[in-house]
Amino acid sequence: MELYPLGDSAIVIRVGNEISHFNHQTVMALVSYLEDNPFPGMIECVPSFTTVTVFYDATRTTYPEVQDLLHGLPNHALTSTTSDPKTVDIPVCYGGSFGPDLEAVAAHNNLTPDEVVAIHTGGDYLVYMIGFAPGFPYIGGMSEKIAAPRLPSPRLAIPVGSVGIAGEQTGVYPIETPGGWRLIGRTPLALFRPNENPPSLLNAGDHVRFYAVTEEEYESKLEEFSRL
Repeated sequence: MELYPLGDSAIVIRVGNEISHFNHQTVMALVSYLEDNPFPGMIECVPSFTTVTVFYDATRTTYPEVQDLLHGLPNHALTSTTSDPKTVDIPVCYGGSFGPDLEAVAAHNNLTPDEVVAIHTGGDYLVYMIGFAPGFPYIGGMSEKIAAPRLPSPRLAIPVGSVGIAGEQTGVYPIETPGGWRLIGRTPLALFRPNENPPSLLNAGDHVRFYAVTEEEYESKLEEFSRL
């Protein structure tokens, strides 16, 4: 593990240098262990692709003390987790006004739009981290057959629920925000729920499956989910 400070009240634990399932498992094992065994002054742990950032109360502990503690973690802190990830099925209305970049993604990969949808809905995906915007999931495991680069210039406003592709990742915009991902569809499912605890439907370590719905089904589910 590589340790380095982030400001005066956080420490970053780096477990590797590339996005991989192994590094993700190590990150989640660290988070699970530290949340179950918090040290005095620890505030929270924030997982990323290859790092865990640990925030602490600088009036109760010091960086050298936290550094020594983390260097002394037992081996099982890096290899086991105690939480069971959930699987979330996400309905998506693909193409049209909901997915204005679907045809461009298809053309980029010499596929038809229907083939892109079939590949996108055929995957079993892993949420690596939440970031960029509240509840925004960075989802890995997408087939390279439908990978596509970001837009040359980001859109100023992405509608809530838009499902996008950037490189070999896919994700869902939980709030309206600027963004440069290629939009292939939209879900009526709310991923960010500020009045609930926790507010994010997805968390790092969760699994995701997408399934296609029609515009009529989208509108029906939007009304159904709004009542929840």
